[in-house]
Amino acid sequence: MEIQENFVNKVAASGLITFNLEDYLNQGERVVYDIKDNLFHGLMLREKDFREFIKTHEWTAYKGKNVAITCSADAIVPTWAYMLLANKMRPYANEVVFGSLETLEAVLFTKALAKIDLNAFAGERVVVKGCADIDLPVAAYVEITNLLTPVVKSIMYGEPCSTVPIYKRKD
Repeated sequence: MEIQENFVNKVAASGLITFNLEDYLNQGERVVYDIKDNLFHGLMLREKDFREFIKTHEWTAYKGKNVAITCSADAIVPTWAYMLLANKMRPYANEVVFGSLETLEAVLFTKALAKIDLNAFAGERVVVKGCADIDLPVAAYVEITNLLTPVVKSIMYGEPCSTVPIYKRKD
C-alpha cells in the first residue's frame, strides 16, 4: 500500500508579501562631479575662472546620468558654486545631489519609494527581502521601514522562510 503525503508550503500559505528593494533601483549611470578640478592651486575657487568654465563646459555629457557633486579637497568653495553646477546639470541629468555616491543612492531610493501606493500594503504582513543580488544602501531599508510602519500589520526582514521581526502593530 502506497502512502501519499501532502506537503503544505507554509510560506506560500502564510499570506506574507515580499518587498524587494532591488525592484526600485534606479538603473541610470552614477557619476561624481568633483569641484576640486575647478580650484585655483587646489585651494580656492576663483569666480571669474569658474564662471567661464560654467559658460563653456559641455553640460550635455550629463544627459540621463545621476550626479553627485562633491569637493574632495579641503578648500574654500562658496555655496553658490554648487548651486551653479546643479543649475547647469539639471536640464540634462536625471538627478543631481550634493554629497557622495552613497548620498546619491539614498536620494534615488527615497524618490523611488515615495512613489509607492502604500494602500496596497494596508494591514498586510510584509517581509523586506534581505538577501539582495546587489549591494543596497541601508538608507533604503530605513526609508521603506518608515513608509510601511504606519500602514502594515507587521514588517519582517530577511526571506519568508527565515525572518527577523522588525515591527508588529498592536491591535
